[in-house]
Amino acid sequence: MAGLYLHIPFCKQACHYCNFHFSTSLKNKDAVVAALLQELRLQKDYLSGEPLETIYFGGGTPSLLSQHDLDLVFNEIFKRYPVASGSLEVTLEANPDDLTALKINELRTTPINRLSIGVQSFSEADLRFMHRAHDATEALASIQQAQQAGFENLTIDLIYGSPTTSHEQWVSNLKQAFALNIQHLSCYCLTVEPKTALAHQVKKGVAQPVDDEHAAQQFELLMDMTAHAGYEHYEISNFALPGWHSRHNSSYWQGKKYLGVGPSAHSFNGTSRQWNVSNNASYVRALDGGALDIGLEVLTPTQRYNEYVMTGLRTKWGCSLLKIKDLGFEAAFAEGVKPFLEDGSAERQGDVFRLTRSGRFLADGIAAALFAEEEAG
Repeated sequence: MAGLYLHIPFCKQACHYCNFHFSTSLKNKDAVVAALLQELRLQKDYLSGEPLETIYFGGGTPSLLSQHDLDLVFNEIFKRYPVASGSLEVTLEANPDDLTALKINELRTTPINRLSIGVQSFSEADLRFMHRAHDATEALASIQQAQQAGFENLTIDLIYGSPTTSHEQWVSNLKQAFALNIQHLSCYCLTVEPKTALAHQVKKGVAQPVDDEHAAQQFELLMDMTAHAGYEHYEISNFALPGWHSRHNSSYWQGKKYLGVGPSAHSFNGTSRQWNVSNNASYVRALDGGALDIGLEVLTPTQRYNEYVMTGLRTKWGCSLLKIKDLGFEAAFAEGVKPFLEDGSAERQGDVFRLTRSGRFLADGIAAALFAEEEAG
């Protein structure tokens, strides 16, 4: 089984914290969609015939695609790619301001059966600070209208750690999500990424930097409140009611194959990783000529091990010593993980190593400490 990711590189406006590839001009949207269709044709053999079990429209803002755009894309996918028998998870990321009643009803006529709504907060102060295109009223209305239209599988993004987000507001955001019976939550700590508007504001003293202690306290609240509400904390930033995990994102963390199409999209076939050029004009130009403008990296055993440790430790599934043994790093891992077992930030059950609650605060650092170095030569 495999996944398909489609990167839609357009947004109405730039959020101050975002460093993803996108354009705020829609004038080349038709050309990018046409190029994306061409890439789907050229890459039809990339997954070696493995059936698709998930399709994910990310961005950018995929909800800017018209129904006609989506119909073109789905027609191409189902013409060129085998699909797994049974349920197919098809997710579209959407901004609340795009999800009018008309737009939602249009989406209901497509194969899309899961909406990922970029709420970020139900607070006006937070949304203004982040420079989001929607307001708190639209955030609430988009969810309610999607539910009324029959979308039964919803996930929303929420951001904590913002200098505008008090503990009281963070608690309020979570309570609102619970009251709406949202099946899945993706909750991220605000990060000041280089070359973003927020990074510039922090450098100039216009915006406050993220307070690590403030953010850690809100992560504590997040873990406590989601557990009490019946959500499973199955990945550092992801929480789901029973049976509602994101199958697409879980496939990344479990090392399954996936094809990424669109500018800046990444693909993985089990042994190598490739990525498209992060420039809309260059992407269109290459595909107009019937070619791909990609970077390619064949993963070494060390890289495969490091990626497995990095992703595995973030999840409830942890890292299997049998898998690590197959990769050839059993002894190094067993020695490296000892201090984390001793200080209680990691635990072992059978051949599986997982982070404990305290270890989740240190996930990236623990993974880095367990990484292997490439041998010189």
